[in-house]
Amino acid sequence: MTDQIQRFLFDNTNVRGEIVTLEHAYVDVLDRHGYPPAINRLLGELLAAVALLTDTVKLDGILGIEVRGQGALSLLMAESNPGGELRAIARLADGSDLPDDGQGFRDLVGDGHIVITLDPKEGNRYQGIVALEHDSLAGCLEAYFAQSEQLPTHLRLTADGARAGGLLLQRLPDESMNQDDDAWDRSIHLARTLRSDELLGLDQQEVLRRLYHEETVRVFAPKPLRFGCTCSRERIGAALLSLGEQELREVLAEQGVIETQCHFCHTHYRFGGAEMEALLTTPDGGPHTLH
Repeated sequence: MTDQIQRFLFDNTNVRGEIVTLEHAYVDVLDRHGYPPAINRLLGELLAAVALLTDTVKLDGILGIEVRGQGALSLLMAESNPGGELRAIARLADGSDLPDDGQGFRDLVGDGHIVITLDPKEGNRYQGIVALEHDSLAGCLEAYFAQSEQLPTHLRLTADGARAGGLLLQRLPDESMNQDDDAWDRSIHLARTLRSDELLGLDQQEVLRRLYHEETVRVFAPKPLRFGCTCSRERIGAALLSLGEQELREVLAEQGVIETQCHFCHTHYRFGGAEMEALLTTPDGGPHTLH
């Protein structure tokens, strides 16, 4: 299976890890857009990252990562849910030229920040923000875990336009689990020997064997991943309401309908006058209050 994530841990230590590989899910995202190769690679890294973080935080809901920059690439965004569905988009800044193939993460996004959103099915929505102070997406996300979660984290992300992969290691705070004081430093040192072509091209079990054949590694059952969009008429309707009642009524008066599409999957949505009127009013017939 080429699209999956697998958890593992080192016995008698407080070090855990995850490894993810994507192929079909990654290509399904790219096929819906016409991004240049440099953006395609960054989207692959972001898809791998959002899959790793969703499994790491054990969120029963949607996890999103937004990279908001002031460079030619103004937005990178990916979302994942516990069902293993992934989606992602990118947006160039107005008036920006298409990026060169050799441009990297900071070349494209410039200064800015990353917003990580945890939106559980039950409970409050949470957002964490970290500045773009590193030259790679992996480095910025490592900083997020260090600052927001106080968890030492090593993250490796790579993509080539056809496949994407990632490796995450974390040292958990429970020292009572640890009987090997060198385990964390040793696991990171070995992870840094992993080549991108190995992470993208080898079976996950083979990657772990090559890196940690002298360690006692417990590997859990893999979880499949796929492209999936969470758009719906209800969610698109709610997004339209954020434009404001006056603007929506002006469009209806001019065109008779409101047409839009999901930015992630390009599904087309058409709202007629009666349907929009129902969205703009509450059940008792009063005006809709926007929040």
